[in-house]
Amino acid sequence: MLTTNEIVDKVKSKLRGHYQYYGITDNSKSIDNFRQAIIRILFKWLNRRSQRKSFIWEKFKKYIIDKHIPKARICVNIYG
Repeated sequence: MLTTNEIVDKVKSKLRGHYQYYGITDNSKSIDNFRQAIIRILFKWLNRRSQRKSFIWEKFKKYIIDKHIPKARICVNIYG
């Protein structure tokens, strides 16, 4: 079973790759929506790991989102 840190590292890596592939001009809204969906799914699955909830939203936001999940960004400008 993966630890929380290993799961977050994998998610971080996958998000960076998604941003590099889909992060072109005028696509920032879509990649930010994708990031928000991933955050909701990650919160859900990290809380399903035990009988009691391991995270409340404020703790999750403070320790996981703010420190480890990269912000959506545009990597390629097709007009310049």
